[in-house]
Amino acid sequence: MSFLAHLPQRGVISLTGASRVAFLNGLISNDVTLATPGRAVWAALLTPQGRYLCDFFIYAEADRLLLETPHEALAGLLTRLKRFRLRAPVELTDISSTLHVYAGWGGPAPEGANTVPEGAITAPDPRLPAAGWRTLSTTPLAPNATAADYAAHRIALGLPDGPPDLEAEKTLLLEAGFDELHGIAWNKGCYMGQELTARTKYRGLVKRRLIPVHCGAQPPPPGTPVMADGAEVGVTGSHAGQMALAMLRVDALGKSLHAGAAVLQPMPPSWLRLEP
Repeated sequence: MSFLAHLPQRGVISLTGASRVAFLNGLISNDVTLATPGRAVWAALLTPQGRYLCDFFIYAEADRLLLETPHEALAGLLTRLKRFRLRAPVELTDISSTLHVYAGWGGPAPEGANTVPEGAITAPDPRLPAAGWRTLSTTPLAPNATAADYAAHRIALGLPDGPPDLEAEKTLLLEAGFDELHGIAWNKGCYMGQELTARTKYRGLVKRRLIPVHCGAQPPPPGTPVMADGAEVGVTGSHAGQMALAMLRVDALGKSLHAGAAVLQPMPPSWLRLEP
């Protein structure tokens, strides 16, 4: 059975202008040219030191790019992109009020006039086939699931959703699975933060990973320290049901972990590559 959930916590920025692709491509972790109708791209904007600032899905139409990102990150993303625009012929606009964001899973993305309303943009989630698909629609759709249902789906897969899973100006992309989840283009030109991202990969410097954990009871609030042998080895992120995401030190995965009163059992997804 296929599920569809409205994600009111997500917003959309429009990029128009002749230089929109080249402008964005010089700033972010992935290759913007890969975004085509029916194919989305997942990418992040980094600090010059290679730390996470925000992430978003990129959709391409004939005359514009659309960036789907959490509402809480939207204003900051707009400000930063406008700061880098300089004299480039690019216009950036918050169009969240005109587009509704949906996530679908549990089956193939809908196709055809009977299932995709006019004005809707649908593309598979580029991170994992099991993640499902994303839809931006100018008209409200009829969901059969909730945003909490989608959160449970993505957390079980180990997929972050911005803060609190990813910490601005601290998280490295490889800690959050951007390599395995197709959020980095290793063969594109330079972008902001590229040097540290590449060095982290080729020197094997990833000491923490974002991993789903089973909590055995009500998960602790995001930001709760994860402890092992009396030392802090990580921090919890978003949660749904008895599952949560946690940024954990790789060398602590075999230890007894707890966060507050919750005992945590790491459940690394099959796509995640842990360093030996």
